[in-house]
Amino acid sequence: MASEKHISSIQNPEIRQLQHWSQKSRDRRKSGLFVLEGYRELGLALKGGYRIRTLYFCPDILPVEELHQLGGTTGCPLVSLSPEVYRHVAYRGKTEGVIALMEAKSHRLGDLEFRREQPLILVAESPEKPGNLGALLRTADAASLDAVIVADMQGDLYNPNVIRSSVGCLFTVPVATGTTEEVLDFLKKRHIGIFAASLGGAVRYDRADFTGASAIAVGTEATGLTPGWTEQAAACVEIPMGGEIDSMNVSVAAAILIFEACRQRGFAPVVEK
Repeated sequence: MASEKHISSIQNPEIRQLQHWSQKSRDRRKSGLFVLEGYRELGLALKGGYRIRTLYFCPDILPVEELHQLGGTTGCPLVSLSPEVYRHVAYRGKTEGVIALMEAKSHRLGDLEFRREQPLILVAESPEKPGNLGALLRTADAASLDAVIVADMQGDLYNPNVIRSSVGCLFTVPVATGTTEEVLDFLKKRHIGIFAASLGGAVRYDRADFTGASAIAVGTEATGLTPGWTEQAAACVEIPMGGEIDSMNVSVAAAILIFEACRQRGFAPVVEK
């Protein structure tokens, strides 16, 4: 795999377009493309079935020979960048010398397929911050969830901050999006019980039964879930708190609920040395 061309000017139209896709959510959605930075993240995306449109790399940081180790790169256009151009277009301060223009997926609810008869799902309603959504995806990967569903998505999944904070876990967990009404209907038709995270919930989180098909739903840190979730929930669950504040970061709260559900299901992660 050899470089097809080299770019050494930050004024190059291709570089300007790459920056637009990186910075503008509207451009990403319209084109169906997104920018992915990082060797590990690219490897996870390829493993998850994503396709590369164009691969950019800086040979001063990443020798072309190392790109051979990534499966799925054969045949895609390969462009080498000068260090100046790479620094200009790179989103992260510390990076690994590779940026890919990728083809996005659709993330339709109807495309979700669960590995287990009793799936465990995380639902995030209107996550306000890309960093929080990324952290939720990272937890979902660690817990080997069947899916993450984002209801009433704000922004888009391929925001660079979502990818960065998820450390590539956007590509390792099945993800779908839809309106709150669509997601509630989807769960109801599949007989998946909803456990709505709530302040002052009726059930303490470690006394709820997550062993059946379950969807743990979390809302925004400011207002929580909208009423539809609590009205249709099998149970509203709360995490007892002993300090002065009455809430915690949504990704932290979700992790507590998710791993309690995993504990009830006998989940024991094996760490390979």
